[in-house]
Amino acid sequence: MKGLFTQVRSYERSVQLLMVNQFTINLGFYMLMPYLAAHLSGTLGLAGWIVGLVLGVRNFSQQGMFLVGGTLADRIGYKPMIVAGCVLRTLGFATLGLVDSLPALLAASAATGLAGALFNPAVRAYLAADAGERRVEAFALFNVFYQAGILLGPLVGMVLTGVDFRVTCLTAAGIFALLSAVQIRALPSRRADDSQSEKDDREGVLAQWRGILANRPFLLFSVAMIGSYVLSFQVYLALPLEVRRLGGDGEFGTAAVAVLFAVSGLSTIVGQTRVTAWCGARYAPGQALTRGLACMGLAFLPLLAATAVPVPESGVGLWLLAAVPPALAALLLALGTMIAYPFEMDTIVRLSGDRLVATHYGLYNTICGIGITVGNLCMGAALDAARAAGMPALPWITLCALGLACAVALHGLHRTGRLTAPPASEPLPATV
Repeated sequence: MKGLFTQVRSYERSVQLLMVNQFTINLGFYMLMPYLAAHLSGTLGLAGWIVGLVLGVRNFSQQGMFLVGGTLADRIGYKPMIVAGCVLRTLGFATLGLVDSLPALLAASAATGLAGALFNPAVRAYLAADAGERRVEAFALFNVFYQAGILLGPLVGMVLTGVDFRVTCLTAAGIFALLSAVQIRALPSRRADDSQSEKDDREGVLAQWRGILANRPFLLFSVAMIGSYVLSFQVYLALPLEVRRLGGDGEFGTAAVAVLFAVSGLSTIVGQTRVTAWCGARYAPGQALTRGLACMGLAFLPLLAATAVPVPESGVGLWLLAAVPPALAALLLALGTMIAYPFEMDTIVRLSGDRLVATHYGLYNTICGIGITVGNLCMGAALDAARAAGMPALPWITLCALGLACAVALHGLHRTGRLTAPPASEPLPATV
């Protein structure tokens, strides 16, 4: 851990602040969102379809606005979008805890989603600009802070929600309000090179979007990487469902699901920088991405192997079967993500030619977000079909095949040189 903080301190203040900001953003978000559905359906007594609508509006407003948020960041500057997103999430979270009417809940949910669309592309573009040639290492450290917030947030939220969900909402809103104030005061303003920014501003938004959509290597890379997000999301979907299918919904099932999240988060916190340094010394970015996706696909082999084992009726054997294969899958998924993520973020910058970086991140997030939605629908259908047909291996075979197919696609992009920077592009320095 000491080495981690030494690495962080080796960057300039803006990069350090962005990493701490991301930890705080995830802390505030994940202390509230896992408990929102229970509040809406339990405390407020809303129907299931209304709960789904409120949660769906948040997701749609975020995924649908990523491109707009990235474009605004490139035109206005990274700092204004980061601050605006945090202020908007402050208002959204406070409103979620204080209102009970459907229109107000929908407005608050949309605000929290739009907030993410505003600051996510800006944060990543800012980090890439100020990290310079150390982008890969910086994104590895960024992922450590990111996962730490995800790990700690639900624990804090559980304690606060035990008192009152409104306390959770107002505390999360307070965190974002404090974060907004700190960034207004301490985060330096950043944009791309002035001459390039003026040229981009004159070009027009639609022309910029058409140019990005004509960037075939970037689009191919974005589509190939959808699989990584579908696979990693199974820590929240397929793996908990499998644990509860075998272990039940009681205390054991709850504890085993908690272990999944702990394995995923702690392994990243402990191993991310070491894995990145090891891969960076041995592989080109495209090779690391290929291996990361292959590892994520192979993560479901323990679950596939477990389907060949007779399910005990009870006892230690049942507990082990319910907990160990999903935990191993979560660990391998985390390892694959650790291998791929820093090189993934760096590749987006390279394929953008260091131009309109936030807009590229925004479109990339939108493409992957749509892929996650479609992938989860298909995965839910596969889980239902597997249970109905008595074929428990079907979901795990599907996920293994998806990971390996994406790895093959990335290998092809790497072999054909499509993951390298455009020849005519030159790095554009960030300016205050």
